[in-house]
Parts: sequence; structure tokens; C-alpha cells
Amino acid sequence: MNELSFAVPLWVWAAVTLGIGVMLAVDLIAHRDNHVIGFREAALWSGLWIAIGLGFGLILWAWQGGDASSTYYAGYLIEKALSIDNVFVFALVFSFFVVPDAYQHKVLFWGVIGALAFRLVFIFIGAELLQVFFWTAYLFGAFLIWTGWKMAVSKDEEVHPDRNPVVRLVKKLIPTDPRFHGDKFFVRVSGKRIATLLFVVLVAIEATDLIFAVDSVAAVLAITTNTFIVWTANAFAVLGLRSLYFCLAGLLRRFTYLHYGLAVLLAFAGVKLILSETPVGKLPIPLTLGVIVVTITVSIGWSLIATRGPNGDTPHNTGCPDETAESAPAVDSRSASSTTPHRTGGPPS
Repeated sequence: MNELSFAVPLWVWAAVTLGIGVMLAVDLIAHRDNHVIGFREAALWSGLWIAIGLGFGLILWAWQGGDASSTYYAGYLIEKALSIDNVFVFALVFSFFVVPDAYQHKVLFWGVIGALAFRLVFIFIGAELLQVFFWTAYLFGAFLIWTGWKMAVSKDEEVHPDRNPVVRLVKKLIPTDPRFHGDKFFVRVSGKRIATLLFVVLVAIEATDLIFAVDSVAAVLAITTNTFIVWTANAFAVLGLRSLYFCLAGLLRRFTYLHYGLAVLLAFAGVKLILSETPVGKLPIPLTLGVIVVTITVSIGWSLIATRGPNGDTPHNTGCPDETAESAPAVDSRSASSTTPHRTGGPPS
């Protein structure tokens, strides 16, 4: 693996963390009225988050040089690509629970905060294991290769959010009303505080992302064990997850072959991690970046070409939102489950 090492002062960690907190606050304030997010608005926000993520790579280049910057970009791109897989499952969860469009952003906002917390814990644990016990590279590498294979062959598996053991546990431990109460996660009924269906949806999203966080972090750790780069690559990629969802929700059925590309990326990360502890050593970052970019481009291009209409237009049944759409259409779980890839086979059931 890339053993890039440089000192990161505590104030830099604090400044980056504060900056992420400020961006989350801005996003929350901008959507405090729970309005339905249209495609155009989501695209603008996505462009902003991507620009910030790419801009941070330039800051790294000016501060620590090209190796640090290119390593960050490799981690950022692979995490951004894998986050598209999250969007598939999020769409199915929202469709399964019939979540009103106006409340989806709030669920994703708090879901992203949980995702950042999960990733921060996994990053430090994973990096420490790889540094102290060399043989964990073989375990992580094998896990990534298995995950890639699982993704490639399990696209027909259905997701059942209500069967998720975490969701079941919450329902047993917390009194729950099987209805929505506006955008509230908890309400008082007859003087008793109970959870709403929206809270159950949030738990389902968090439980799903917990599974995703494991292989996402492992994939970036295959590139470098530098915790600062792994954390920032994950954080800036995940920050734009909400906007990415509203941009892509209507396009999901067109990404027919994307899961093959993501499977290749996970398997490549696993092989790279294993090779790092052999005489072959770490693969060069330019090669890693090239594999990531080519794989993403080919899988998305292949998908769009394969789902193109007979006259070169977008088929009407893809659910693709136009520029005047008021909201990102939900994906029908009954029809989408047959074309939706699920990393590691989807949420546990």
C-alpha cells in the first residue's frame, strides 16, 4: 500500500473538521423548510460539493506535493464511485417506506452525519491494524475481492428494509408509530414519547450505510494508510451524497452495468492491498488513478449506451427527471430490485 506519511498538526485536523461541520450547517439551513428538491437544485449542490472535494486536493498539492494530492484524488474517486451504490439502496428504502419527497433530505442529512462517524472510527481502527499486523492486509484484501465478486453476482437480490435486524431491534426497544408525523423523528402521543416511521427509515439508512462503510473504508485504505488522507477523501465524497441521490434517483435504472465497474474497483483494491505485502510492493498511484477513472467511465458509458432508446433518446421508463422536475422520482422497489446492485448483497436480512 502507499505508505505516504507526513505530519498533520492538530490544528489542521480541527480546521478540516470545523470546515466539514460548517458545510453541514449550511446545507441544513438551506433546506430547513423541507421543500422538495428538484433536479436542477440538486445538480447545483452536487457541483458545489464536487468542486469543494476537488479543491481540497489542490490544497494538499500546495501543502504536501503531488504524491499526497494524487493519493487523495484516488481515494476520493473510488469513494465517490462506491457512494453511487449507496444511492441505489437509499432509493429502495425510501420507496419501500413510501417516504414523502419533502422529508427525504432530512433523513439523508442525519444519515450522512452517522456515515461520517462510522467512517472515522473504521479509518483509525483499520489503519492501526494494517500498520501493526501486516497479515491484516491479506484479510482486508480477501474481503474486498469477495465483496467485489458478491456485488457482481448478486444484483438480483431484493432488499427488505423491514427485515434488517437493527430495524427490528429498534422496533422492539422503542415504542413506534407506523405512521409519519411530518418531519418529526419522535412525537408525544397521550403523554408518551414514541418514535415515528421516519425514525425507522433513518435507522434503516444508517444500518445500510454501516455495511457500506466497511468496504468503502477498506478500499481507500488499500490505497494509503495515511489517516488524514483517508478521512478527508471519505468525508468530502460523503458530503455530497444527499445531492447525488436527488440527481441520480431518476437515472438509476439506466446504470445497468455500473455494479460490474464497482465490483472491479473493489477487487482491484483488494489485489492492490495484498500485493503491498509481497515482493511486488505497492502499485504506483498514477496506475491506481488510471484504473479507477477508466473503470468508472467504461461502466457508466456502457450502461447509458445499453439503455439508450431506439432513436438515441432516453427511454421514458427510466424515470429520468428532466430539468423542470419538481422532485426526484422514487424508484419502485418491485421493478427496480431486479436491476439494482447491492454491495455485499445488500442489508442483512
